[in-house]
Amino acid sequence: MNIGFQIDAIDKLDFKTDSSLPIILESQKRKNKNFYFLPTTLTYKNNHLYAQAREIFFKNNKLSNYVIGNKRQLKVDRFDYVFIRQDPPYNMEYITSLHLLEQVKDSTKFINNPNGIRNAPEKISMLAHKKIIPETIITRSKTEVKSFIKKYGMSVIKPLYGNGGESIFLLDQDDENYNQIIETFIDKQKEPFIVQKFLKEIKNGDKRIILIDGKPIAALRRIPKKNEIRSNIHVGGSCEVTEISKNDLRICNEIKNFLQSEGLFFVGIDIIGEYLTEINVTSPTCIQEIKKLHGIDISKVIWDQLFKK
Repeated sequence: MNIGFQIDAIDKLDFKTDSSLPIILESQKRKNKNFYFLPTTLTYKNNHLYAQAREIFFKNNKLSNYVIGNKRQLKVDRFDYVFIRQDPPYNMEYITSLHLLEQVKDSTKFINNPNGIRNAPEKISMLAHKKIIPETIITRSKTEVKSFIKKYGMSVIKPLYGNGGESIFLLDQDDENYNQIIETFIDKQKEPFIVQKFLKEIKNGDKRIILIDGKPIAALRRIPKKNEIRSNIHVGGSCEVTEISKNDLRICNEIKNFLQSEGLFFVGIDIIGEYLTEINVTSPTCIQEIKKLHGIDISKVIWDQLFKK
């Protein structure tokens, strides 16, 4: 099969932690031809969608030892599967690439479905599951933020479309920077932002659970650095082995039908304490960390499940 991967510039990916590269390598092991392209290279013309794609091949099946072919303009519908794996920001550039990819949905299978990704912004889609998320507001109103914090106490403020722990702050009305943080968000964020009740369980880290076709496969716990509320690996968080609890399964079962109906095959969810805090559908990570800690190869699970389909 011919497999396409819409990802970020490959020379900027860290082969030690990146999750796209292991999926490509596993595809290679299964005798597929693999190509990658940037979303900025998509062109729709003469009723066809094209991408400036390059073949990628790993020497000796090692992630650190890859060879990249020359750019070729290829029809996207020549690919049997396309993995949409570029990182946010989830902006109009991102959304436009999803609209373009959707033009070949009848001839190419996607992981994940571009329409599903578009319908499931990672911090908004969870609002449909009110019973399993912490108290939350989405607003641009300083008055609403202050009213929320007066009612629920210490809270976390973050952009709707950020990633990797970017621009996440603790809001405490006793903090001298309290008003400044809110005003900065109003000034700098074009869109509304999200405020959630602070969950003290974050001191023990959050759980990242990987789901394939709605089924939870494995989890790890991400521990924040001292005096830090962000547990993301990108900002220095560390990883520990953890198991999928009964409460985790309850959360996974709650969102299963939603994920499957939207064609969201490969998903990573974040859980703090008893609550779901994010549904990651754009570029779920932690594949390599899970393999090191659990010995579970998510890449193999992905391809095994796809071949079953």
